[in-house]
Amino acid sequence: MASFARSACRSRLSLPIFQRCGISTTAMARNEATSTVGNIQVQKKPVGGFRGGVVGFLFGFSLASSLAAYHLLDEYQKASAALQASVEELKISTENVTVHVRRIEAVEKDLKALSDASATKEDISRVRTEVKKLYDGLHIEFLDLRAHVWGIQQDLHKLSEKDSTEVRI
Repeated sequence: MASFARSACRSRLSLPIFQRCGISTTAMARNEATSTVGNIQVQKKPVGGFRGGVVGFLFGFSLASSLAAYHLLDEYQKASAALQASVEELKISTENVTVHVRRIEAVEKDLKALSDASATKEDISRVRTEVKKLYDGLHIEFLDLRAHVWGIQQDLHKLSEKDSTEVRI
């Protein structure tokens, strides 16, 4: 009896679920139910070529636009940084030129003061002429003085000879 129960149980398991549960239907409904139950088809929404192309185009265009905007912003930042560095270099260079100009102005001022304080060639030649005249005049006076002293020596020598020839008692 146990083997009969097992075979009955096995035969029930091989039957479709509605027959196992004891639901009775007509033969035609049973055949339709068994044929459609095994093959359930999922309805897909057809994606048309045009709609898929437009979506793909918009996605690609937005991706390309985003990348282009990113690269453009990156290039703008690089150019801005380079321009800022150039402006800083120009500022430093301008300050250096200003310092050099101030030095040149100071040197020109000192040069003007020196040129005002220094003598010209005409002044030097005039002073040289005056010094020559003074030197010549002093030399002449020196020679006159020397001649006068020589004369006094001669007179003194003559007087001393006269005095030495006389005998004094």
